[in-house]
Amino acid sequence: GDDASIVYLHHSTGQNVWNGGVPEWFDSYNTANGTTYSITEVAFPSAAGYGWNNYPYDYWNIWVAHAGTDPYLTEPTLEILAPQYDVIVFKHCFPVSGIGEDTGSPDVASDAKTIENYRLQYAALREKLLGFPENRFVVWTGAALTADSTTTDQARRSRDFFEWVKLEWDVPGDNIYVWDFFELETGGGDTMIVDHAASSGDSHPNEAFSAEVAPLLGARVVNVIRGLGDTTSLTGE
Repeated sequence: GDDASIVYLHHSTGQNVWNGGVPEWFDSYNTANGTTYSITEVAFPSAAGYGWNNYPYDYWNIWVAHAGTDPYLTEPTLEILAPQYDVIVFKHCFPVSGIGEDTGSPDVASDAKTIENYRLQYAALREKLLGFPENRFVVWTGAALTADSTTTDQARRSRDFFEWVKLEWDVPGDNIYVWDFFELETGGGDTMIVDHAASSGDSHPNEAFSAEVAPLLGARVVNVIRGLGDTTSLTGE
């Protein structure tokens, strides 16, 4: 429809993209199209509450393991967020791509960054999100690391996982959608293009790249709202 409330859950990478022009893009879109899409940014989880971690384990821990109508360590559960917002956008910061080797003993309740754990946590999150059919969810593929901040094996594992998210975890026809931020950052490679980064050793998106992708996030979210999430580009291009 023409009226939707959106919450944008983020940390520092998301803050840079937000500052690249996300609220301004929505203001311009509303003016041009007669819509009333409102978007609110929230640091989630907060440093003062749960702690400054927003990886697959942490979303699973707050939204699945500690689900309910009471906050967990001051953080809102989906039971709190879903009645307030029509669309929930969430993401992981770039340490999510520092993926270690699988052990052969996956554990959904482990905060170890491995593909085997991530897959279990994402599977549980998917089932949780499907329980809120009146809401739509936009999940960023994880932020990438620069080549100077990772190893060849870690970088390959990060691409492998986010390809799985796009091609297997994300199922057409439901209320869950992906924004392919990893692809935008890497240009099809396994590591963040250095011209997109704050520096070769700092995997935060720089100001120019943040301004480039902010409209793409806006377009992706609007396509999801308007029922075009399964038939338009995952990058918003």
